[in-house]
Amino acid sequence: MSQDEFELFLSEMADVKPLPQDAVLQQNGEFSPTLAQQARRKAAEQEMEYDPQYLSMEYVDLVKPDDVFAYCKDGVQQGVYRNLRLGKYQLDATLNLLGKSLQEARSQLLQFITDCHKRGVRTLLIQHGMGRNSKPHPAILRSYVFKWLPSFAPVLAAHTAQRQHGGYSATYVLLQKNAEQKRENRERHTK
Repeated sequence: MSQDEFELFLSEMADVKPLPQDAVLQQNGEFSPTLAQQARRKAAEQEMEYDPQYLSMEYVDLVKPDDVFAYCKDGVQQGVYRNLRLGKYQLDATLNLLGKSLQEARSQLLQFITDCHKRGVRTLLIQHGMGRNSKPHPAILRSYVFKWLPSFAPVLAAHTAQRQHGGYSATYVLLQKNAEQKRENRERHTK
């Protein structure tokens, strides 16, 4: 703000007087939340408290049944990502989400990735289907899986599977090493 603007502001505000009442009005209940609103708020707060890897069920950009999903975190070697994309890694675990509701799929995906990471499983296949016949929108589950995967901390990369592993109806996922695997790797390289 320039000096001229500041002086103009002060001249405009010269005749302004404070309001005579500065006491806070008591709430009469007219604007207080209803019991239902309070219960919804409490449930939402608990859900956020107990879900360390919160997967949003809110708005999602819908993808087409034949859109390719490609995700890679910074720092992942291009050769590693290329091998994942081409399906050259052995698939250590598979999760089938076909026919599941969004709530079930969300819960199972969260549990599956968490368990696999703890057990040291690195390469996964998620079968979500193409969603050509899903109602009310095509590829709704596929769209949410594409949205959720990058939000997992252990997920390093993900890509639409090759035809022999399901093609557009499945996705490869590469997980980072867990703490035990990292420790073993450090020990191996220090010798």
